[in-house]
Amino acid sequence: MSEFFYLIPAFTVLVGALVLMFMSMYEKYETKDFIIVSTIFLVIALGFSFVDFSESYSIRPFNDLANNVLIFDTYSNYFNILLIVGTLLTILIGEHYFQHRAYFKGEFFSILLFALFGMMLLSNANELITAYIALEIASFAVYIMVGFNTENSKRVEAIFKYLVLGAFIGSFYLLGTVLVFGATQSTNLTEIGTYIATHSGDDMILVYIGLTLILFTFLFKIAAFPFQSWVLDIYRGAPMLITAYMASTFKIAVFSFFMRAILQDFAPIIDFWDTIISVIIVLTLVFGTWLAVTQNIVKRMLAASSIVHTGYLLLAFIALSYKDGAIINVDAAYATMFYLFAYLLSALGAFGLASHIISETNVKVTYDDFKGLAKERPFLAAMMTIFLFSLAGIPSTMGFIAKFYVFTEAISAGYTGLTILAIMATAVSVYYYFKLIAVMYFYPPKSECISEEFNDKRVSTYAIAFVAILTVLGGVGSAIVFFIPVMNIDSIIVLTQTAVQSLFIGQ
Repeated sequence: MSEFFYLIPAFTVLVGALVLMFMSMYEKYETKDFIIVSTIFLVIALGFSFVDFSESYSIRPFNDLANNVLIFDTYSNYFNILLIVGTLLTILIGEHYFQHRAYFKGEFFSILLFALFGMMLLSNANELITAYIALEIASFAVYIMVGFNTENSKRVEAIFKYLVLGAFIGSFYLLGTVLVFGATQSTNLTEIGTYIATHSGDDMILVYIGLTLILFTFLFKIAAFPFQSWVLDIYRGAPMLITAYMASTFKIAVFSFFMRAILQDFAPIIDFWDTIISVIIVLTLVFGTWLAVTQNIVKRMLAASSIVHTGYLLLAFIALSYKDGAIINVDAAYATMFYLFAYLLSALGAFGLASHIISETNVKVTYDDFKGLAKERPFLAAMMTIFLFSLAGIPSTMGFIAKFYVFTEAISAGYTGLTILAIMATAVSVYYYFKLIAVMYFYPPKSECISEEFNDKRVSTYAIAFVAILTVLGGVGSAIVFFIPVMNIDSIIVLTQTAVQSLFIGQ
């Protein structure tokens, strides 16, 4: 098969972004047209990604030209599918939201696809500078989308905060890269991995310092303590759908690169950060839980809860351990990838449904504003309940299975204390998630929040329903609907195993 074939998904997304950019020059196109064109390009990219979905492969296309800076393998393809699906669902779920806000012009959808292109490039990166460029392409696109409505002061404040902090933390990444290059004379992950495997002692000092600085960038992007201070204000100031995109899809892209680096090249030194990451997990879980409990605005509660989920992901991350030249708990990588899939669906569903509900009004913001939603629109309340159940880790949902895998792997790796803390955080999360469920079902609606003649027969409603079904099927529901192999729990785990194994082809 031609090497160019593996480039088609990313190339399709890039062409789609350019087409949308040129379309935005003409006023004759409406928001609906941009949604349709975006969807077409994403479906095409997704279709090509599924061609080699279950095969284990690893190639470095046009190596003489690209100089080994990109790897296309089953691992990157798995994440590319998640990223494309996350972007596609963001557009479909936000169909109503986008069309009822005049500031969402054609340029917005072009920028969204540029962000996706940067994320896909990041998942394929095999070199530090390439990864930085890909990360900045995605980051700057997200910055613009956060502040796209320049007439809203909260949006403008959010973009400046995010831009300044993001640029500041980016300098840590570059400084770390310089230090790593100074020690290894290379920024290629494979060559750095070779240096790590063949050196020790004083030769590794610059590498440790440099990679720790790069780790700071990773922790900032996923909103781990103490780098989470930007989350509430920026998530609150951003449009609801962009908040969903940042909390789920963008986080997946960041994990894709750093997991590749750890599993494929930096495994011999991962234990160096055990103490640091253990402390960060404790503080992330505690601080994120406290923030979520104290919020009255639903959007800020979901934003704060995303910090807690970062703690769970780091718990799976730290469960990876290295001994005798190999990762001895590679199952933790499978658990992390499964959790990212589950969180993508749950977070997009919860944020997306909230945006769908407020599409024609800005009233439903606090917990009280959601009172009586089950009486007004029981179908939407039921779907929100499914997403909240999944985020809380309630049995019968994909979120429960994901937490179960993460906690099991953490215990098997010897992190029993951290796992107990994570279980306690999960128990507390039941309070702030079920608080929203309670106000939807057990309180009468506020008169000023009652929606009349609201048409729920829309693309966004069906997209949210589809995500809700997947969330249940990905849980124990897959044992009942066993004839859908893609959403069977065992099938997803097999796919994650195939993806991780592709990292070691040729080694």
